[in-house]
This record gives sequence, C-alpha cells and structure tokens, in this order.
Amino acid sequence: MKNDPIQIQIDDVQAQVQEAHDFEWLRTLGRVVAVFDQQDSGNISFGVEKSGAKRFVKYAGAKAVTFSGEPRDAVQRLKAAVPVFQELRHPALVELVDHFEVNGDGYAAVFHWFKGESLHNHWMFPPPAKYTDPRSPNVRFQQLPLEDRLRAVDTIYSFHAHVERLGYVAIDFYDGSLLYDFDRRELKICDIDLYERKPFINTMGRLWGSSRFMAPEEFELGATIDERTNVFNMGATAFVLLGGERDRALAKWTAGEALYEVALKAVDPDRERRFASVAAFKAAWDAGKAECGGANVNGQDR
Repeated sequence: MKNDPIQIQIDDVQAQVQEAHDFEWLRTLGRVVAVFDQQDSGNISFGVEKSGAKRFVKYAGAKAVTFSGEPRDAVQRLKAAVPVFQELRHPALVELVDHFEVNGDGYAAVFHWFKGESLHNHWMFPPPAKYTDPRSPNVRFQQLPLEDRLRAVDTIYSFHAHVERLGYVAIDFYDGSLLYDFDRRELKICDIDLYERKPFINTMGRLWGSSRFMAPEEFELGATIDERTNVFNMGATAFVLLGGERDRALAKWTAGEALYEVALKAVDPDRERRFASVAAFKAAWDAGKAECGGANVNGQDR
C-alpha cells in the first residue's frame, strides 16, 4: 500500500511525490509557477519563469505520486528521449532548448513554453467530466468550428509524415501528447519520448499507450511496429478529434463521408488493408478534404 503523498512547496506551487526529494535546483532556472505531477510516466514537469520568459521543465528522478516504477528507469527514458526530440525537430513539436543531469541521479529536459492545454487532461477532468464538463479542454475542442479541428488534425498528420520520412515510428501517441492553444487556435505535440527508430519489434506485449489509439499489433508480443501501425494511430486520432472516439459509427462523425471512409480504412484491424504509409494516408485525407470543399460537412459549416 502506498503512503500518503508528500507535499513539497516550491515557490508558487505545491508538488506531490511519494518520497521526499530535493527540488532546490529548479530555482536556478527561475520562479516555479506551475506543476504537472500526475503523470504515470515517472516524470514531474514544471513551468518556470525568469526575466519574463517561461520554460517547461520535464524532470525524472523523483518518485512521482502516480508512478509505480523505479525513478532510475524514468531517468533512462528521459535521457533516451533527448536525441529523439533533436532529430524530429519540427514546427509542430515543442522545442527542446536544454537538458542536463541533476544531483547525480536525476535528469531534466527544458523546452520553450507553449500556452496550450492538454486535450487529455485526465487529472482535472477524469471521465465522465472529460466529455461533459464545459471547462474540459476536450469538450471545448469538440465545440470548435470544424475548420479549426481539421487544421489541428492536419498538424498531427504533417508531423507524423515527417516522423515517417526520418525513419521513426510513433509509440505512445495519444491525446495526452497534444496541447491546444484555444486563443491562437494552434496545436503542438509535446510528448514523443518513446518514439523509436525502425525496425521496431513489440517486445512488451501491450506497448505503452492509450488503447483508444492503439493498433492490434501494439498488443502482440513479437509483432512488427511500422508505418501501417502509425496509419492506424492516425485514423484513431481522427475518430477521437472528429468523431465518436471508440464508437466509429458514421452517425458520430462530424467531417463528411469522404474523410470518414479514409479514417475507417486506416483503422482496419487487418493491417494489410490499411494504407501502406502515413504519407499515403495523408494524401488520401487531403483528397477527401478537397472533395468536401467549402460545403456544409455533415451538418457543420466549415
């Protein structure tokens, strides 16, 4: 049984951890103005501000309150993520600006601050609140005009076509990887820590990720994880952001029948019937958007 969380006050925020930990090093980066301590990855993240500039700091080394593993494993994963962020640099990806060891057994990665909200803010809006509370980022996103939601989806697809070109596959991509700025109507991807170079084989059985986004092979020990896997991920993304999430019925879809058919082919359980690559999927998606044109799409004006 876990002990009650320990509360640690750091400047303007209070962080929860399972065991006492030294966070004084954060003060060298600026004043701590935000904390994100409910992740199950083993990381605890902070917003810091110095001389009017804000940064996002992802830290591994403390025993996060919702983490059941060992901090040293989280440290190794964060270290391994640094070259992935460097190699997959893209306008749609939050920008890594620094990384360093902390006190010999911790590790920090520092990013430019992006004023977005997580589209899977499960710690503040757990289901069913995620789908019903008008303050929930998920609810607010679903209420945006279709044109704005399609633009956000296009950002995701452009980035993953880029990932594919550089020889990587997306692992653990889901709506918790998405930040949306409702003022600027802009989306960025914030979590690619587990993306892998091809070829990649499933050595876990059930891989990291949300089952709402995962292809059948991501549950199969020894299966190849490749372009067709990521095609499934992209199709599932469309159903989460434009449809009924797990309910993939046309009646729940909001973006027209042409795009529905593209998304449905992408999430075919038979990988051989999916598009062969994210690039091919994106080409079909773009053609489907052109077919929709500026007309009313399934009851919504673009």
